[in-house]
Amino acid sequence: MNPLNPADQPELPWLYTISPKRKLIDLNFKEIWRYKDLLFLFVKRDIVTVYKQTILGPLWYFIQPLFTSIIFTVIFNNLAAIPVKPGVPAFLFNLAGITAWNYFSACLTGTSDTFTKNQSIFGKVYFPRVIIPMSIVVSNLVKFGIQMLVFIGFYIYFTVFTDKAYAARPELSLLLLPVLVLIMGLLGLGFGMLISSMTTKYRDLTFLVGFGVQLLMYGSAVMYPLSYFEEKLPSISWLVAYNPMTIVIEAFRHIMLGVGEISSLQIIYIGAVSVLVFLFGLIVFNSTEKKFIDTV
Repeated sequence: MNPLNPADQPELPWLYTISPKRKLIDLNFKEIWRYKDLLFLFVKRDIVTVYKQTILGPLWYFIQPLFTSIIFTVIFNNLAAIPVKPGVPAFLFNLAGITAWNYFSACLTGTSDTFTKNQSIFGKVYFPRVIIPMSIVVSNLVKFGIQMLVFIGFYIYFTVFTDKAYAARPELSLLLLPVLVLIMGLLGLGFGMLISSMTTKYRDLTFLVGFGVQLLMYGSAVMYPLSYFEEKLPSISWLVAYNPMTIVIEAFRHIMLGVGEISSLQIIYIGAVSVLVFLFGLIVFNSTEKKFIDTV
């Protein structure tokens, strides 16, 4: 047997086969796990490069929620006199809403340009395309964790070191926090994959994402209690009440600050919506993946 002759070489089984035919809902966890090193590499890239050539660097993780909370407190609570629960500091109320909202919005905006932003990579080498939007959701967990530390720091300050100490204490419902984070991640990932697929044909949607996210923030009870909106505008309050992010933010404030009420039915509702949005986004993403290189 001649080792240099290809005909004499033993046939080795293929590790896997790359084929254009795929199922509508295709989330191959085995293949994603095989590319886990690439996933972690993208996560590291997203974390390191965002503020790599900036003056303040990672301090922007702290500055953005703090300044936004201060502005919301001055404008909505002081000037507009929007009330919060008696005894709850308005600043802490706003910081809780912004902390939850920032994770969802970062996942949505970060994944909404997956195809256009990574077309040079997608056109050269094969890997599961869904890894890139997944890496954005995972990397934003680091940012969310940092902002949670900021929130916890101010929570301790208001509960211990102020003259009128805030009386709320963590309860067993705090165990619901990982569920809320998962729901926010699925919603941001699902909507992001859907928008990313649409922007391969309609580029102007890219310019609408930032504007749309800002509008959605005002309709998600970030800077006001849902009960206040229902009291002032009862005829259209259902638009805000059935917004999944409204329930997420209300639930986040409830478990962290004891503000408002949340029911198990609402948690089931937002959980079901997040799964459906994710699956629909995945279907459109997989469909677009087959032919996007010809349109971007």
